[in-house]
Amino acid sequence: MDKSSLDVRFYAIETNKRAKGNSYTVRWKVAHKKHSKTYKKSAVADDERSKLMTAHRNREPFIIETGLPVSWSSKAAEVNWYDFAVEYVDWKWPSASANTRKCMAKALTPATIALLRQPPPSHFNPVEVRRALREYAFNSRSRTDPDKPVPAEVQKILDWVQRNSLPMSSWEKTETVERVVAALGTRLDGTAAAASSVTRNERITNLAMGYALRHGYLKINPLPKGKGARAALKTAPAVDKRCLLNRDLVAKMLDWIGKRPRRGRIYRAFFATLYCAGLRPEEAVALRVGDATLPESGWGEFLVHEAQPEVGSQWTDTGHVHEERGLKGRGEGDTRPVPIHPSLVALLRELIKECNLKPTDYLFPGEKGGMLAGSVFRRVWRKARKAILSEHEFKSPTGRRVYDLRHTCLTTWLNSGIPPAQAAEWAGSSVPVLLATYARCVVGQLGDYLKRIEGVQDLPKVAT
Repeated sequence: MDKSSLDVRFYAIETNKRAKGNSYTVRWKVAHKKHSKTYKKSAVADDERSKLMTAHRNREPFIIETGLPVSWSSKAAEVNWYDFAVEYVDWKWPSASANTRKCMAKALTPATIALLRQPPPSHFNPVEVRRALREYAFNSRSRTDPDKPVPAEVQKILDWVQRNSLPMSSWEKTETVERVVAALGTRLDGTAAAASSVTRNERITNLAMGYALRHGYLKINPLPKGKGARAALKTAPAVDKRCLLNRDLVAKMLDWIGKRPRRGRIYRAFFATLYCAGLRPEEAVALRVGDATLPESGWGEFLVHEAQPEVGSQWTDTGHVHEERGLKGRGEGDTRPVPIHPSLVALLRELIKECNLKPTDYLFPGEKGGMLAGSVFRRVWRKARKAILSEHEFKSPTGRRVYDLRHTCLTTWLNSGIPPAQAAEWAGSSVPVLLATYARCVVGQLGDYLKRIEGVQDLPKVAT
């Protein structure tokens, strides 16, 4: 709550003579801060001054920031942004996924820094201030864990932020809103954030504003609609064709990975699954041996029913790095069949036999039989790129992310004539999203399309 005081002093009403008519200003001071309000009629000014003086005679404290008696203050003036944001996080936490929690903390952190009365002291490292907010203030689990109390240096930062956070009523000022919107689109170093990050940050802040409206902290949503920090930025929903890999390049990289000592064959089979079956990495790491039908010859089938995104142990309820979830965009308990190319069937059968895997084991086991860690397979993929690609290709977007193997697979399906509805079903996506994402990558069919309309649009020959 904002600081209040009983030290209130009132001044005589001032008359402001103007050509269009006089106005009357009520002036008073609470502690060290002066306040004033102007009215068009003297009777109204006198009445308002009398109300203020009555509250003072009744020994009611006045809020220093607003100059109003505590009983007059709205909820927006009583609660500061930091306390509100923590309340919102605690309300949202139980029902949110681990990734949503992480994104929520990332969005609320720059907004909180923008809503400070003054910049943090110079002895506070800016990186540490952000870390304290992101990993403790806006992480219900870390902030309230009785077994791991908040470190003293972090608590010192959070206490300072709480004392210096602006009240929710500051959202009523245009300059405050503009400052927050700018912060949502800026990195710590002052450079512009990625368009996708800006969109995510504004969406999450808008959800927080919705909570503020429902609980009476604000009367209207102050965030601009369509005029925010993302107005000058446009996300590119379509995949960049430069990130796709050709078949020969994939074969060379998989061969190099397969020859790695100890666990090379596991990594090779994992990457081959993303390339041939188009699974998301979080779906592939969750596969069990029993989820794959692998005949001795011909096509097999995955029955995908689980995803294990890697979000960090501090964001999950279990304290594990991965969070067990259902399939993206599908109902709880839903499954998705995905065909397995015969060459991948043979590769997986060989892996299962070599590693002596049981039906309940992970198909791509990590160290000690646990789940394959994202940091590990990303490191292997980076080494394979550096070993196989030329210097120019290595610096290019070609296969820069492990996820590009899925992009390559889905593009191959569409370019091979697989109907979009079927490709979307296998990929676990919707048809509109699939087409919007891979529209630029569908090639090789233009000649057929032109032939179809060539005869239809023939113009009659002009006599000469």
